[in-house]
Amino acid sequence: MADKLKIACVQLTSTTKIEENVEISSALIREAHAKGAQLITMPEVVNLCQRRSELALATVRFENEEPALAAYRALADELKAWLLVGSLAIKLPGESRLANRSYLIDSTGAVVATYDKIHMFDVNLANGETFRESRTYRPGDRAVVAATPWGTLGMTVCYDVRFPYLYRSVAHAGARLIAVPSAFTRRTGEAHWHILLRARAIETGCFVIAPAQCGDHEDGRKSYGHSLIVGPWGEVIADGGEAPGVVVAELDLAEVDKARSMIPSLTHDRSYPAPELAGGRTESSDAA
Repeated sequence: MADKLKIACVQLTSTTKIEENVEISSALIREAHAKGAQLITMPEVVNLCQRRSELALATVRFENEEPALAAYRALADELKAWLLVGSLAIKLPGESRLANRSYLIDSTGAVVATYDKIHMFDVNLANGETFRESRTYRPGDRAVVAATPWGTLGMTVCYDVRFPYLYRSVAHAGARLIAVPSAFTRRTGEAHWHILLRARAIETGCFVIAPAQCGDHEDGRKSYGHSLIVGPWGEVIADGGEAPGVVVAELDLAEVDKARSMIPSLTHDRSYPAPELAGGRTESSDAA
């Protein structure tokens, strides 16, 4: 298992046109490869950024027909690089909703692992923005880790980052790297993006790799950008800023063992019953 890894995050503003997104992202993948990246990661919904459910359903394809997946597999084989396709919108047989599915592709173009986003972004923001991801996407139901030449990779997507028990579980399953491909909104990104990713890195002792969508999309979404590579001690190693591009960093995977030896919290987990209310006064007793 290699202890050194040159990794890249591709940052872009995906449109409502799959072919256009494949062309733009492929050029950025080639740029990352030219900079020496061995594992190149892409953001969430890299093939299609479309908030309107009926248009998304009419546009996407089944997995075996998906042009973006075929293009990325061919590119990985050509460049002899590993690709983490942050996620693709994928049609599911017999389903009225899509999968928000992440793909890990090895240097021969083979799909090593897939992960369907578990947690759906169903929120009402203070500025009036409303998101109902569950209208378009069927949530996944399993955590996924995958073997790579650099150790085990935990696969998550975007809103998953707000659920720390998922990250704890993939760390306990052996992850040294955790991917968080995202399309974070600008409002939530400004408030929480850096904090959440640094927290997930600290509490798992993992490198956290978070390629992100950026800019103003055709469908009205405004994405935060700032693709991040975070070290296991919680330090930000690289930040992609607000514009499309590529950010590259060289990782020393020995830092994972170093961080975990200093604060071995993964070995300190304990089970305990749900908490009970203690010492509180009920409304009826107050009234008495």
